[in-house]
Amino acid sequence: MDWQALQISLKLAFWTSVLLFPLGIFVGRALAVRQLPFRPLIQSLIFLPLVLPPTVLGYYFLVAIAPDAALGAGWQWLTGRQLAFTFEGLLLVSLVANLPFAIQPVQNSFAAIDPDVRDAARVCGLNFWQALWRVELPLAWPGLLSAFLLTFTHTLGEFGVVLMVGGNLEGETRTLSIAIYDEVQALNMTAAGQMSLLLLTLAFVSLLLVQWKTQRYSDKGHL
Repeated sequence: MDWQALQISLKLAFWTSVLLFPLGIFVGRALAVRQLPFRPLIQSLIFLPLVLPPTVLGYYFLVAIAPDAALGAGWQWLTGRQLAFTFEGLLLVSLVANLPFAIQPVQNSFAAIDPDVRDAARVCGLNFWQALWRVELPLAWPGLLSAFLLTFTHTLGEFGVVLMVGGNLEGETRTLSIAIYDEVQALNMTAAGQMSLLLLTLAFVSLLLVQWKTQRYSDKGHL
């Protein structure tokens, strides 16, 4: 087991999930509730990583963070470091790659809330933040849980975009999925099997938890 690669994968998954969580709430709610102009265009851009090959996403991200590009040059001016082949660059591209997983479950949960509930909250004198905190978030929490777990689990298994943007730098950007690839290349199937089993278990447990919680919430809603 490559414990250092596991640590980097968990760190990447944690920060990706935490940073996308509030974004998923507000973007998901806006897409579900508000009549936004160019909504199909916005949704298409958000869900694009689902259908794009990871290498294509990685390529365009490398172009965007190159030292002669605005983003790359700005980061280098602020920190003195480049973004390519660093954990920070890996985190940024992971945020983009996981937008669909962080937003779509939340959007579906907010869309399922009866509009009369929001009207009742306004009639009761609740402002936007009070209604969101006291009324909408408790009703939408299955989608929030699903978004967090799906984002976390998907990040753990990312390979193509991670390799394109982060490379394979031990202790910096070498994640567990890359470590598995290296072990297979070295014909060390035992080590590759152990790490693959760990990712498989984490993914299955996360999905099982999402399905179980969603089912329980659905059953309570029909009582």
